[in-house]
Amino acid sequence: MRSGNPALRADVFDQAPRSGTIGDAMTINGTVGKTAFSLLLVVLAASLTWSQTPNPLIMIGGGIGGFIVAMVTIFKKQWSPVTTPLYAVLEGLFLGGISSMYEARFPGVVLNAVVLTLGTLGALLIAYRSGVIKATENFKLGVVAATGGIAVVYLVTMVLGMFGVGVPYVHESGTIGIAFSLFVVVIAALNLVLDFDFIENGAAARAPKYMEWYGAFGLMVTLVWLYLEMLRLLSKLQGRN
Repeated sequence: MRSGNPALRADVFDQAPRSGTIGDAMTINGTVGKTAFSLLLVVLAASLTWSQTPNPLIMIGGGIGGFIVAMVTIFKKQWSPVTTPLYAVLEGLFLGGISSMYEARFPGVVLNAVVLTLGTLGALLIAYRSGVIKATENFKLGVVAATGGIAVVYLVTMVLGMFGVGVPYVHESGTIGIAFSLFVVVIAALNLVLDFDFIENGAAARAPKYMEWYGAFGLMVTLVWLYLEMLRLLSKLQGRN
């Protein structure tokens, strides 16, 4: 099994001990419920930084704190019942602040990004459950390779930016920049299919109950990425007007 999501890499469920009883085993419905709860925490936390002038300290603190908690969760999966809600709150603080900044510059962009993100999640879940989209080995290889390529581009851009060197076109609102953002949105969305596949396999493998929280965490990582990329794409499109 493969996933472009670092939280749901190939050996995650293989490393988790198998549950001895049905009631203590991971289920798909349990993961869905915990994902919904985590999304609610994101929204509640985001409303705190959205309802006021964005505080850079809170926003940056949420982003850095969320990254640290994510790393802890990846290496200490059994802590996920605690770290996943904490991650959701911290990411909510970050997303609320950055969303407010985008909204101030591009009115209406946040609502559109939220609707498109949730709509993409629902559409891909239906497509996956109905068998329209299947997480075949070649499909996984393609998505993982594309995700890795995007990560390299962003890393190079960040490093060059530290030395005052900008990468032309990619982050601009021209045709190339919009095409790049659209490509990234598609790959981020397809990572959701890989996440669904991992969660389904975890339930089938009777992973322990706490892995429901870890599955929810993995989905949250992809959804946060997808939402941010939706914001970037929509802001580029609106910036052309």
